[in-house]
Amino acid sequence: MTAAPAPVLVTGTGTDVGKTIATAALAALARSVGLDVGICKPMQTGLAPGEPGDADEAARLSRVQRVLEVRRLPDPLAPETASRVAGVPQSTLDDLLGPIRRWLDANRDTAAVNTAYQAAAPAEKAHSAGAATATEAGRLDLIEGAGGVLVRLGTDLTVLDLARSLDAPVVVVARAGLGTLSDTELTIRSIEAAGLRCTGIVIGSWPYDPDLAERCNVEDLPRLTGVPVLGRVPAGAGQLDPAEFTRHAAQWFAPGALDAVVRPRAAHLP
Repeated sequence: MTAAPAPVLVTGTGTDVGKTIATAALAALARSVGLDVGICKPMQTGLAPGEPGDADEAARLSRVQRVLEVRRLPDPLAPETASRVAGVPQSTLDDLLGPIRRWLDANRDTAAVNTAYQAAAPAEKAHSAGAATATEAGRLDLIEGAGGVLVRLGTDLTVLDLARSLDAPVVVVARAGLGTLSDTELTIRSIEAAGLRCTGIVIGSWPYDPDLAERCNVEDLPRLTGVPVLGRVPAGAGQLDPAEFTRHAAQWFAPGALDAVVRPRAAHLP
């Protein structure tokens, strides 16, 4: 049995920045070159039992089969607050880590390169510089956080604490417009101060006709944060049907983006 690579945590600069659709796009990109992909949502709030959650939606769009939601709370609030309002015990690190680690361990035997990459169209293979090396890992497990990196999942338990316990590199989903430079730099500084690696930034909703601020931001973000922009997910991408979504997802990312996520210590984006 081959040891699984560390999962990748997808966080945001705040709420409603497009984390779920960006997670789906990363999953579709990874699947397009043959990786076995899983999607996990440790804490889901604002939905009743039985309703499709964020992990379900990301999996639907990307056609991922391995999905885990650890805990659900009904009120549309930060998880710590939602637990308090619902009158239920706060989540602890062990409450979340146990199911996640069991889920990861149950799917360890997938480290061989998937033959789907070998069958991919030449244009798809050529899109990502180093895509072949990325598939050496065989799998990618994406863990979608809640809101931003300092959102409380429980009392004195943040998204960063969960990422640190999993030794997970972090992808930041950011807004395109005015104000995103400060938000994104603050988020990445928090990640680095916690001793974690930020592998890149994904713009969660890139407009069809970007304005001056948006065009400047996509150039300034790498300069100010020291972290590459891995991709730009088009506004409205979540409205595509899964076939269209998976067909187009690779086009939304820079060459080398997948290596930056899967092999963060080795990858270099242009």
